[in-house]
Amino acid sequence: MTIVRGRHVVVTGGSEGIGEAVAETARRRGARVSIIARRSDVLREAAARIGPGVAYATADVADAEQLGDAITKLEAEHGPTDVMVANAGYAQPATFLDTSLEEFTRQMSVNYLGAVNAIRAVLPEMIARRSGHLVLVSSTAGLIGVYGYSAYSATKFAVRGLAESLRSEVHPFGVMVSVAYPPDTETPGFRMERRTKPPETARISGAITPRSADVVAAAIVDGIERDRFAITAEAATATLVRGAGILGPLIRRRMDHDVRQVQRDHDDRQRRWWSR
Repeated sequence: MTIVRGRHVVVTGGSEGIGEAVAETARRRGARVSIIARRSDVLREAAARIGPGVAYATADVADAEQLGDAITKLEAEHGPTDVMVANAGYAQPATFLDTSLEEFTRQMSVNYLGAVNAIRAVLPEMIARRSGHLVLVSSTAGLIGVYGYSAYSATKFAVRGLAESLRSEVHPFGVMVSVAYPPDTETPGFRMERRTKPPETARISGAITPRSADVVAAAIVDGIERDRFAITAEAATATLVRGAGILGPLIRRRMDHDVRQVQRDHDDRQRRWWSR
């Protein structure tokens, strides 16, 4: 189990919304917490709200070098990253034809490549230590496409695929992977989305009661501590996870078996070569 007490938890997109709530929940459970976001003034205010001892650094997650420098700074203060919560992301709803290519590119750069950059910055040391936990924040829109979210939903499906592939790769090294699927959540970003939602999207989402960021954050931290691969905060998304991947656990176990077999065969070949 990944107990957050005494561990260094780094949260990207930690200045507001789900990211801030995850950081606050982890700090209450005894973690050393660091948050990353683009705006230094908003970060300072968030750190003050979360509580004493919270470290912060500014970075655009789409900039791998900038993000790596920020994580290095935070690790100098709080030690190696034990839990990375790759949460940074945003949505700007519009129909496909009303979404510019630049907007498609920007959402993919932030929502998907931002997670890739965060993981690349911490994974080598986790593998060397043979411990660590990576949490990728997808969305219910990463399980089922939603009208008006063609740009956003594609990024969250990509995050889901990354988590599923990465899990198999790092499992032999004692590194855990989780993927969280938040539903509609009352956050500043969600309120911004309402400004550009097509009428059809507003009609669909109008039937859904958004969850609070605190409820979603508690589910994410609980999922981390229980080493859950798929983390959900309410029943409808949990049902989607089960329905979309009912064979997932069996397939992942089979892949783990195949990976172990290949690695054993490789080790045997190495031993035979050195014994010549």
